[in-house]
Parts: sequence; structure tokens; C-alpha cells
Amino acid sequence: MPDRYPRDLHGHGPAPRDPKWPGGAKVVVQIVLNYEEGGENCLLHGDPASEAFLSEVVGAQPWPGQRHWNVETMYEYGARVGFWRLHRLLTQMNVPVTVYGVAAALARSPAQVAAMQDAGWEIASHGLRWIEYKDFSEAEERAHMDEAIRLHTEVTGERPRGWYTGRCTERTLDLVTQEGGFAYAADSYADELPYWHRHGGRDQLVIPYSLDANDSRFVGAPGFSHGQDFFTYLHDAFDVMYEEGHHGPARILSVGLHCRLAGRPGRLAGLKKFLEHAKRHEGVWIARRVDIAGHWAKAHPPQAWDRPSQMDRETFVAKWGGIFENSAWVAERAYELELGPAHDTAVGMHSALARAFRAASDAERLGVLRAHPDLAGKLAAARALTPESTAEQAGAGLDMLTDAERARFAELNTRYTDRFGFPFIIAVKDHDKAGILAAFEARLENDPEDERAAACRQVERIAALRLKDRLP
Repeated sequence: MPDRYPRDLHGHGPAPRDPKWPGGAKVVVQIVLNYEEGGENCLLHGDPASEAFLSEVVGAQPWPGQRHWNVETMYEYGARVGFWRLHRLLTQMNVPVTVYGVAAALARSPAQVAAMQDAGWEIASHGLRWIEYKDFSEAEERAHMDEAIRLHTEVTGERPRGWYTGRCTERTLDLVTQEGGFAYAADSYADELPYWHRHGGRDQLVIPYSLDANDSRFVGAPGFSHGQDFFTYLHDAFDVMYEEGHHGPARILSVGLHCRLAGRPGRLAGLKKFLEHAKRHEGVWIARRVDIAGHWAKAHPPQAWDRPSQMDRETFVAKWGGIFENSAWVAERAYELELGPAHDTAVGMHSALARAFRAASDAERLGVLRAHPDLAGKLAAARALTPESTAEQAGAGLDMLTDAERARFAELNTRYTDRFGFPFIIAVKDHDKAGILAAFEARLENDPEDERAAACRQVERIAALRLKDRLP
């Protein structure tokens, strides 16, 4: 198989399905509280250097072999003060929360874990440690995942149902899928709706996360300076998505919080104002991620279909070789292109086949034009059309012509072929008999070069319509 492109740049496409959220919600608001304090890089945890990520020391660098007291105590603030401030606000406002809990951090914070559970918050796994995994081997990352699940279950009494590494690798989603026990994974920023990730014969639900509606921007550039900045951004994001939800699929506004960041008093005010704003609106579902996962898995289970980008050559050509009339070479050449998930749709496959057709020589494209049958011609009468052409001509009523209509088509077919050297080609699904005859007569007046271009466009249009019947 030629090289295949693994990234999916198509996603839900221009018209995503209706999520069918509970109560007909126009927007879903999802609050994540990251609990990382006690799981970060620290010499006390056996790490070679201090933590340098997401603290008030902007631009901090790891200190190899040394403890960074200032950063350590800023993380401690998150556990000692920030968590409880956020807990009071969120419980008083009755806001459902998903916690991304680092297993090592949870183990070191029994009072906070008890408070999360008393509030009915979901505690998802945020990995074993709040460290960078980019240089881990696959075996090492898998071992950390297994240990995170074990420790999380021991500390909370329940296996985590959601997973988010955060500082992940390109393998993380595949490892979560292989593990097989998670209702959702969150190591993606690719969408505002859930989607299914397939690997190794398994389907894993992904609920993407967000780093824009996230308090991490208080300590990064470009970022938020004060609570009003945070409120303004969340307010505007909510209003846009709420309006969109009245005219199309309602999406998820994922808001990310950290105890040591949003737990500061000057920042909490912005979060509080946003939650008050969201709660004033009808048709808003504020939900935990595990509840979103349960809804999506029931309402939109994974759909299996033969994905063109995963077919071997023989299967691919057999399946798509007839899309361009009697011209299997078009599919053969399309197979050699850099196909990927975006080509597993009707529009994607049409792009690949059309590219192969357009890149062909003039003589080859003329051969495709000549491979098309006359409309209501001898091949139709003899029932010798391809199945596709038979269905298309019948759909336009060309198999039920009066004697006068049949004679008119025969006359036009002869005139057209004598003038241009190939049959008249039109996407009959776009027209009725009257429209086809009108186009026939009008295009007889074209000069040969313009008409060949028009015929090629119609060949591509016919291919597009055929593919819509076979692919999502």
C-alpha cells in the first residue's frame, strides 16, 4: 500500500450531524479542573530537574539537580488554597465538574479527593505524573498508563472512565484505545464535538479538550492579564456558540482550570461572572465529560464502513473502478495518491479520482468521454449499459420514452457525435427529460474545445453523484 496520511482534516465536515443533546441544548458547557499539584517534576519525586511549566514564574526553566522552591510552593498553593476556593464556587453554583486527576497528585491529597467525591465530580485520569512524555518509549508510556489506572483505582475506589495525558505523544490515543477500558479520551484539540478514533480494530470515543478557553493563558503569551480578560473570552465564546446552536449543531465549550491559576482571587472573579452568564440562558447543558460520553455513545455509536484509504489495490480498483465510466485506470492512479481519512468520504474520494482524471493526457481523458454511452441509445435498448448508467438513465425517465422522444434523442445523439467525436454527457440526476433535451440542443452550439471541457466537468459531476450513494 502506498503511503497513507494518518491525520483527519475532514472531521465532521461542513454539516455535522445533530448531537441531540439532552433537552435540545444549544450549547454544552464543560468545566475541567486539572489537579496536578504533587504530581509535577520535583527532585522529591525522583525527577532529575524541577518543574518549569504552568506556574507564576513566567519563562521558568528546569533546574537540573536542584529544587525550585518558588515553583514548588506555587504548586502547593494550588492544593492548599486554590482548590478549595474553586471547590466552594463550583459547588455553591451547582456546577458539574470533571477533574483531570494526576494519580500521584491524588494519592498525596486525600482531603481534596474526598471533597471531589462528595460533590459528585467525575475524577478522570490525568496520567501517573504531570511530566513530559514526548521522549518516553511506547513500552514506558504504556507502563505509566497501567500504573496510573492502578493507583487511581486504589486512591478513589473506582477505575477512571476518562483519560487525558496532556503532555502526551503521538501514540497516546492509540494506547488508550488498545487499553480498551475508557469511556472517552481527551488528548485532542481537533474539534468541538466528540468523534470516534479507530485503532487496532477498536473504536475509542474522543472528547476534545481546549487550551484557548483555559486559564493556562494567564501564564503564557499571548494571554490573559486579569479576570476580566478571562470572562470576556469565555463570554464571547459562549455567545457565538449559543447562537450557532440555534441554526446548526450545538457544540461543546470546554473550559480548563488549574487550582494554582484560576484559584487565585483576582482570576476567580472572571470565572464566576462567566458561569452566572451561562446559567442565565435557556438551553444550556453543563455536564461532566463522562455524561457527554455516555450520551454520544448511545446517540451516535461508531459507524463501520469500508474505508477507501485502508483498502488494498485490488479491492480499491474493484470498488471504485466504475465511478469513471469503464475507466478503471482512473481508480488505479488515484490509489497511488497520498490518501487518508479525509478521502474516506464522498467528497474526498471524488477529489482523489478527479485528480487522477485531470492529470491524465488529453487522449486518456478523451477515452473516458468515449467510454460513456449515448443517452437512450442502442446500448440502453440492448440493456448493455453499466449498472450505474442504467440506474441513472432510468431515474431520469430515459427508459420510458415515447416514440417521438426516442427519435429526437437518436437525432441529437448522431448530430452531437458527428460534431464532437464523443457522446453527449450530462449528469442526468440533475435534470428531467426536458432539461436534458434543452442542454443537448444548447451545447451543440459550443465550439469543440469548450464542449470537451464541458463534457469533462459533467464526467466529474457524474462521479460525484455516484460516490454520494456509496460513502458518507
